[in-house]
Amino acid sequence: MAAKNIKGWILVSIAVIGILIICSLGPIPQDVHYHDFADQRVFWGLPNTLNVASNIAFVLVGGAGLVFLICLLIRCGFDVILVEYLLFFIGVILIGIGSAYYHYNPTNESLVWDRLPMTIAFMSFFCSVISERIIRKAGASMLLPLLVFGILSVLYWAWGEKVGHGDLRMYVVVQYVPMILIITILRLYRPPKTYWIAVVSLLLLYCVAIVCEYFDSEIYTVGNILSGHTLKHLFAALGTFCIFKMLYVRRAEFSTLL
Repeated sequence: MAAKNIKGWILVSIAVIGILIICSLGPIPQDVHYHDFADQRVFWGLPNTLNVASNIAFVLVGGAGLVFLICLLIRCGFDVILVEYLLFFIGVILIGIGSAYYHYNPTNESLVWDRLPMTIAFMSFFCSVISERIIRKAGASMLLPLLVFGILSVLYWAWGEKVGHGDLRMYVVVQYVPMILIITILRLYRPPKTYWIAVVSLLLLYCVAIVCEYFDSEIYTVGNILSGHTLKHLFAALGTFCIFKMLYVRRAEFSTLL
């Protein structure tokens, strides 16, 4: 019991420290050049074609996960872990739709519809890790509050941009603090190999996606074939596929334990 309490306090401390560090940075406005993507080519009359079209990867992976989770829920009955994964894949589908809409006409207003579903995916997956590795009750009780916080983080930024003082700090908390906590949870609560490989692969591929986004122009100049942002979509979607594959491999486990 003492060891569990210590682990819990470690996670709480990391979360508090991370939030305090981000808040201490001061307001983080949206970069005015964020919408200036390297690859703005138009094919078949579709603006920013590859940045739009590459989002199909999210829709395909998310759709596969959605159908799989619905089938599991029908066969196994209600379980919070399956619901958390279901929301994760719904978020992934909506990311594909919202991101495609944003890249069709990149503005702060359309960016809202890209970021909102990202918070659904971030928070529902974070809760699934808590439910799987720590305790289901904790993951279940945190799901709704964290989803609301994630959505509010985007709405707060969007409202701030309209009144002239946009601030991304809450959204940064949503995007990065759970990632740090997931890494810590994997260290403190030793997961099975299949689970560990899938979650670490997701985190690594997401980090690769962020790097590709940062070097959008530099990557595009290498052959003028794919930009860093297009690759970001593909690597991030590949990360979500790792989770789908992990759940598919464990399908018999869910059938017997739920």
